Amino acid sequence: MAKLFSEISPEHKAFIERQRIFFVGSAPLDADGHVNLSPKGYDVLRILSPTEVAYLDLTGSGNETSAHLAENGRITIMFMALEGAPMILRLYGKGRVILPGTSEWEDMAGHFELLPGARQIIAVSLHAVKTSCGFSVPYFSYTGERDTLQKWATAKGEDGLAAYHREKNCTSMDGIPTPLGRQLAGSPDSLV
Repeated sequence: MAKLFSEISPEHKAFIERQRIFFVGSAPLDADGHVNLSPKGYDVLRILSPTEVAYLDLTGSGNETSAHLAENGRITIMFMALEGAPMILRLYGKGRVILPGTSEWEDMAGHFELLPGARQIIAVSLHAVKTSCGFSVPYFSYTGERDTLQKWATAKGEDGLAAYHREKNCTSMDGIPTPLGRQLAGSPDSLV
């Protein structure tokens, strides 16, 4: 049975902290635009309060979530039990992008271990938390983290990552500019 809550309870917090993977969903306003769903690994999500979470976003081949948040702010984060009792938990909110080099980054970065390839922080103000059964989700056992992304980012180095960001992370696949793209272009509205 689905249940709706206005904030993260202590039981929700304990469930979230046990999960090794979560998924982030976002979409552009244009009905013809692409809905994005991204899996996230590593220990990168922090619960800042019952109504605010943030995650350290690592460099990837796209930057869809960032573009969508700059355009409309809508975001859903989903967790699901792959071990133990079944449950799916979704966080609904308005997100914003926090970029390196800003005062907000300096304030927020202390919550995280800054992994190689750290690109931005996504902070989310929640307006709803929803749980549902998850009865059909299969069991999976956690065996460890992949180190591929961290090795790749370390090998690229700062200059290589900056070039990669310029090439792959400045706009969404639908052509929506990202805050990182605006920052790299020196745009005055880069800190949206």
